[in-house]
Amino acid sequence: MYDELTEVDLKKMQEEINYRVRELRPQLIEEVQVARAFGDLSENYEYKCAKQAKNRNESRIRYLERMIRTAKVIEVKGDNDAVGLFDKVVIFNEMAKREMELRIVTTLRQDALKGLISKESPVGQALMGHRVGDRVQVTVSPELKYMVEIRSIEKGQDDESLDISAY
Repeated sequence: MYDELTEVDLKKMQEEINYRVRELRPQLIEEVQVARAFGDLSENYEYKCAKQAKNRNESRIRYLERMIRTAKVIEVKGDNDAVGLFDKVVIFNEMAKREMELRIVTTLRQDALKGLISKESPVGQALMGHRVGDRVQVTVSPELKYMVEIRSIEKGQDDESLDISAY
């Protein structure tokens, strides 16, 4: 399985890897060495915390490198009238009886609490390619389906203002 990512996604991931390798890694290694000097490692809380932080950093580096290795690079293009990647979409959720503003993004930049919805999520998949006025069925599971109406679309573009998610 691969993730569909843009050139900006790849650039942001490479920047984070560079930061973690060049700046954060030496700092965390030093913290482990300092904490190790405090004495008995079996009861040394500072050592355990420093070691965990170092391991989390290494894990994140491996995760980002794997994402870059397995990514399928996509171009942001779309129909002027239809929902596409990075567009802001106002929908009316008929089940919740309220309007919601969403932005369709790549999986790496999703953050549902900020209204950034992955194009691979049930809502993202349902909206992609549809136009203003369309009623679209969102299928969360075979048992849970609901309808939304697309009220407006504001065309967007791939920019570096959207952070990549932590995990």
